[in-house]
Amino acid sequence: MSVAAGGAALLLGSCLFAAPGHEGPPSAHFNGREFRNQVEADPKGVGDLLKWWRSQDRGPWKPYTHHEPGPPPPAQVEVGQLRVTFINHATTLIQLDGVNIITDPIYSKRASPVRFAGPKRVRPPGIRFEDLPRIHLVLVSHNHYDHLDIPTLGRLEKAHGPMILTGLGNSRLLASRGMERAMDLDWWESVAITHEVRVHFVPAQHWSQRGLGDRNRTLWGGFVIEGRSHRVYFAGDTGFGPHFAQIRQRFGPPSLALLPVGVFRPRWLMRDMHLNPSDAVRAHRTLEAKRSVGIHLGTFRLGDDGQEEPERELHKALKEAGIAKERFQILGFGEGMDVPPDAL
Repeated sequence: MSVAAGGAALLLGSCLFAAPGHEGPPSAHFNGREFRNQVEADPKGVGDLLKWWRSQDRGPWKPYTHHEPGPPPPAQVEVGQLRVTFINHATTLIQLDGVNIITDPIYSKRASPVRFAGPKRVRPPGIRFEDLPRIHLVLVSHNHYDHLDIPTLGRLEKAHGPMILTGLGNSRLLASRGMERAMDLDWWESVAITHEVRVHFVPAQHWSQRGLGDRNRTLWGGFVIEGRSHRVYFAGDTGFGPHFAQIRQRFGPPSLALLPVGVFRPRWLMRDMHLNPSDAVRAHRTLEAKRSVGIHLGTFRLGDDGQEEPERELHKALKEAGIAKERFQILGFGEGMDVPPDAL
């Protein structure tokens, strides 16, 4: 979620909705109270938010439009297979080696601390909640409202009882809402899900905040999922940084990279913490990803970029880089894609 997202509703709600922070010993990216990025970024505050409000140049978005949902995904895929389905925003369904994983799930009408205001979705999720297969694992990249959505996580807890993996400090908030199977991870920590599937929490260039006084008190990041025949990288929300080369060096090229391509304008505000489509293509090349899919677009109006601008700019960046469109796709809402196996 951008610094500006949520507007007055976020500023009002944040007084009441600050999240508990991580408590632990200092580290290379934690000073005992706040987390920091590997590369220091220009901090943005309320003054920058007001500057943006005064000078908005917002691209066009359609009003809420009903779309029929995509077909129900398969119950699972066999060992050695990988399938990804785009649901909305940064919510994807990853199915590999018999395990069903959902990323940053949000089915709520708003990405906001309050129900009556804040960024509102412009279309329904691509897969009905009732059509989801049994969810074994939830990955939550960070605590912004468009990525850590308590109502949706509560629905998943009630319907599926999944394990939840997230960054340091976030499990305290989730446990307070009845999600006892949430587990915190530091950067580069990992956990085995099954004999075939292992998940690693990896760095990102971003920030965290749910309310006033809790800025950067919990850790943000992405995930690498290793299976028998595939690696999947889910970036969550991030700007460009050294972590892409580090992930490539540590894990090898991913079979599939899920990279954010939306919420990138105005660039002076978003540059440090959000990829634009050109940055995403650069990340794709740095990772040496076999295939990439663009996420973080087309659902909530969070920046100045228009609804169709990320896809248009991605196609332009791919052409300039000489990369075939089939290597870096934008899936339709509810569209699934089978990824061919790669030898690890």
